[in-house]
Amino acid sequence: MNIILSTLNAKYIHTSLALRSIKAYCNDFKDDIKILEFTINHQENYILNEIFKNKPDILAFSCYIWNIEQTIDLVRELKKVLPSTSIILGGPEVSYDGEELLKSYKEIDIIVSGEGEETFYELLRNYKDNNGDLSDIEGIIYRIDGKIIKTRERKLLDLDDIPFPYEDFDDLSNQILYYESSRGCPYQCQYCLSSRDKKVRFLSLERVFSDLQYFLKENVKQVKFVDRTFNCNKKHSLSIWKYLMENDNGKTNFHFEISADILDDETLELLAKARPSLFQFEIGIQTTNIDVLSTIERKMDFDKLSNIVKRIKSNKNIHQHLDLIAGLPGEDYNSFKRSFNDVYSLYPEKLQLGFLKVLKGSKMRHNKDEYGLVYKDKAPYEILFTKELSYRELLKLKMIEEMLEIYYNSGHFYYSIRYISSYFDSPFDFYEALADYWESRGFHHINHSKLSLFTNLLNFYQEKINKNEKIFKELLKFDMYLHEKVKKFPDWMFSINEKYKMEIRDFYNNEENIKNYLPKLIDCSPKVISRRAHLEIFPINITDIIKNIELEREIGEVKEEAAAVLFDYLSKDEILGHASFYKVII
Repeated sequence: MNIILSTLNAKYIHTSLALRSIKAYCNDFKDDIKILEFTINHQENYILNEIFKNKPDILAFSCYIWNIEQTIDLVRELKKVLPSTSIILGGPEVSYDGEELLKSYKEIDIIVSGEGEETFYELLRNYKDNNGDLSDIEGIIYRIDGKIIKTRERKLLDLDDIPFPYEDFDDLSNQILYYESSRGCPYQCQYCLSSRDKKVRFLSLERVFSDLQYFLKENVKQVKFVDRTFNCNKKHSLSIWKYLMENDNGKTNFHFEISADILDDETLELLAKARPSLFQFEIGIQTTNIDVLSTIERKMDFDKLSNIVKRIKSNKNIHQHLDLIAGLPGEDYNSFKRSFNDVYSLYPEKLQLGFLKVLKGSKMRHNKDEYGLVYKDKAPYEILFTKELSYRELLKLKMIEEMLEIYYNSGHFYYSIRYISSYFDSPFDFYEALADYWESRGFHHINHSKLSLFTNLLNFYQEKINKNEKIFKELLKFDMYLHEKVKKFPDWMFSINEKYKMEIRDFYNNEENIKNYLPKLIDCSPKVISRRAHLEIFPINITDIIKNIELEREIGEVKEEAAAVLFDYLSKDEILGHASFYKVII
């Protein structure tokens, strides 16, 4: 048999864990199975041609909210050019309305509902044996003589029965791979499909350690655990974190989705010792409104969570990504504003403002009329408006999200943003004003260079604040140099380095200076050193301003005194990506 497993990933750097788990489980057919991964950005004709050239007997697609529309369109065309190929769909996006899909699209032959490994294996055995009767295969929906048949629901697998999915994956280095050490979630959040699988199953720790050792040996760039709440079982999560710290290869980063408010002192003390950038945490907060949390059946102690997030941040070794969801039932614009300000005040490395997706099979969709949820008919079923939040207000939040991505999550305006936002009543008020400014000038219609983003922020500052402009310009310059040695300046930016040309040259020629500040460049010539580091003379004491911003102290009056700052691009902050910097004497 010629079997193709395929999917359309959201991005090129993504890899499909589902396809590899199925292939690994169907080991008896491994020589017959080929994985073909595409992205949602590929042209339909390209995907059609690549699959057609393989002439599969069986073609299976893994379906999600980001690819279902394109997958259905593709399947309709594929059936025309491959009429004898059996087309099978599986994944969360087809597991809850499979009968309707088969009624609507005659090109689909079978739908796998729920976990796919064992079900797909039994389907392959059935094809191999030429047994046309599918009624004994659990977990499928199929068509026979024009009638749609749904078989019994399949019992859940023992996860240890699924072999390691990456054994035959070529060149694991520099890849982002997905891995699961558990399935299911103990929580019942209404917007999430994981709440349907109330029983949490875990891989044995022995098995997990064996799998992780493979990643570490291959120097994988990043491993993203897809466990819905990785730390719901302390013994399991703590053991894995300890193992990764003890066997750290100094290169691989591990990403986890966690509930921060259930981390205890023992766990936090361990995490404080982890190598910077060994771990990344994604923490879903969604809202800080207690009534909304109750409505969506989400358990969270925000006060406790806040203290823990701050404690982790103080160690400067773990990147934290916090999530908010706009459009939750019961949350109006002002309530969301409070949630935003609550979470922003924690200054995570990334703050993601997402919009509610009313997923098939979720309790949220079941209660949509009660909650007054109106959402798009097509995947990803994103909210349009609710009883509490109008479409116009949601559009404002969309523009605020864009400003947040550009000016906060990029990390390129680290100190500038903290300074300018201090002039507003709250962080939300700042981003709201910036969003209004951006849209009123039509900036959302065009692409922007990095330099133009700095210029736009300065223009906004001049219009809305119009004082202490010199400080803000120097902060913008400082932020530029934090990320790279600036080669091209915007028209409004000036450097006084020319006045200190001799002093700068003497600094790079002084071996003691290099030994103290740039030890990695001790054997390099001054010319090479000047390319890998930068010495900028600021006309004001910029480092004092930076310190006050970090401590959230008032800036006050700034003295006109030159300050030399050395930026070291070989020694970057592994969490923020900033160059190390030092105030030096020249």
